[in-house]
Amino acid sequence: MLEYRFQTFITNIAQISKNIQKIKNKEMLSFGLRGTHVMCLFYLQNNPGGLTAAELSKLCELDKAAISRSVSELEELEYVTYQIKDDSKKYRAKIILTERGMWLTEKIDAIIEDSVNKAGMGLNDAERAYFYKALTLISKNLQKMAL
Repeated sequence: MLEYRFQTFITNIAQISKNIQKIKNKEMLSFGLRGTHVMCLFYLQNNPGGLTAAELSKLCELDKAAISRSVSELEELEYVTYQIKDDSKKYRAKIILTERGMWLTEKIDAIIEDSVNKAGMGLNDAERAYFYKALTLISKNLQKMAL
C-alpha cells in the first residue's frame, strides 16, 4: 500500500508541475514571454511597492541569474522598471510594474483564473477547500523534512 501511495503521489506531483510549466509557456507565447516571467509578474503585481531582485529570486524560488535574465527581458519589453533612488545600485533597486506591465498582469490574471477553474472542474467547494488545506499541509511537512 505504501508503495502505491508513494508512486501515486510522486507521479501526480511531477505531472502537475510539468503541465503547469507547459501551460504557462503556451499561454505566454502570445505575449512574447516564457513561463518563468509569469511568477516574476505575479509577485510584482502583489507587491506594488516593488521588490529587489534578491526578494524576487526568493519568492519565485529561482536563482539570481534566472531572475536577472527574466527581469532584463521584462524591462526591455517595458513591463517593468527599476526605482533607482539617489546613488543606489541597480541590483539593490526595487523593480516595479510599468503601466504596460499592469495591463499585462490583468490579462495574465484572467488566464490564471480560467486555468485554475478548469483544473478544479468536478470538485465542489468543500472538496476544493479540503484539497488546498491538505496540499498546503503536505508542502509544509515536506519543507520541514528537507531542512
